[in-house]
Amino acid sequence: MTVETLEICPAAEPQATLIMLHGLGADGTDFIPLCDALDLDSVGPVRFVLPRAPQRPITINNGHRMRAWYDALGEVPRREDEAGVRDSVQQIHALLDRERARGMPANRIVLAGFSQGCAITLAAGLRYPERLAGLAGLSGYLPLAASTAAERHLSSLGLPVFLAHGRSDAMVAMARGTAARDSLMALGHGVEWHDYPMEHSVCIEEVGALNRWLQRVWGR
Repeated sequence: MTVETLEICPAAEPQATLIMLHGLGADGTDFIPLCDALDLDSVGPVRFVLPRAPQRPITINNGHRMRAWYDALGEVPRREDEAGVRDSVQQIHALLDRERARGMPANRIVLAGFSQGCAITLAAGLRYPERLAGLAGLSGYLPLAASTAAERHLSSLGLPVFLAHGRSDAMVAMARGTAARDSLMALGHGVEWHDYPMEHSVCIEEVGALNRWLQRVWGR
């Protein structure tokens, strides 16, 4: 394992795992309040795994080092750090493998993320060779979009996806979120879409919608 993790482990044997990937310059601890806000008693004990992206220089921040899943190269023209994305995909695949080695079936694991974490969630989840319970992306987009159809694993066919976005998001325009939604729907995924009157953030209504979706994909 090359990625650090923080974990919130239930007292009883976990029946499901939620892996939540943070955004650019953030940290796994940022999602402890979100985990606390979820009411998943009907699912059973849930283990929350909160990875910490490695520190790396970020181009749009004049090379300043911060936690990031890949480099942010700028929007005009839009460029993509393909090597960084693919490296993080492999790290998250290793994290998923570790979770399965601990006894959690793949179909009881949900991979989720915010912003850059959303991008890696979609890239890694669709390419993972075992079928997960679902993917949840908040305020993000689909990276490596041109190669997704060819590279996604057969195990991901029809995998349920939750996507939510702020209508006033100036960091990741909502058009990028709707483009991800449309691309995934075209590939046959059942996408549950929500948008809210907010900026690049998370709101309580969004957490409630995510909570209900998690209960459904975990079958409780």
